Amino acid sequence: MQICIFTEPQQGASYDTIVAHVQRAEQHSFHAWFRSDHYLIMGEGDGLPGPTDAWTTLAGLARETSTIRLGTLVSSATHRYPGILAVQVAQVDQMSHGRVEFGLGTGWYEREHEAFGIPFPDKRFGMLDEQLAIVTGYWAAPDGAPCCPMSYARSVKSPKCTLTWASCRAPTSWPRSPSAHASR
Repeated sequence: MQICIFTEPQQGASYDTIVAHVQRAEQHSFHAWFRSDHYLIMGEGDGLPGPTDAWTTLAGLARETSTIRLGTLVSSATHRYPGILAVQVAQVDQMSHGRVEFGLGTGWYEREHEAFGIPFPDKRFGMLDEQLAIVTGYWAAPDGAPCCPMSYARSVKSPKCTLTWASCRAPTSWPRSPSAHASR
């Protein structure tokens, strides 16, 4: 059995607190440490010392740990352009020597989007399909080739990775969507 930890640092955790938490989990042989990809506190509390970025934090943790797998549950398709996300995830995967777990979701917290000036589209599920195809296409396509048939994006010389990825979708859409399947 593999036991993992999930945290929500937007509720109030400094980078030093996060590092201590992950290193302790690694010392106790936890398989993976996941964090949310949220910037704004939810519910009660003050969220201090303030928001942290998921992929920036994971990049630091990749260098501060050696065995525990690291990832998001889940990265929001609305927070980042897919080509940039592909580079960020691939770079953290390289920094961690292949210990990244990648989860992708639609994004749901409208208030958070408003607070940080991030558009909150009505049709996020279609956006999720496209973003997943582009991100994984960047990793698989030869340099200069189209990343996926549904996008203008072309792969560039950038870090490539082969990692565990998953996408979270509403169960009613699973039979119709390639992004509903997890792959190892």
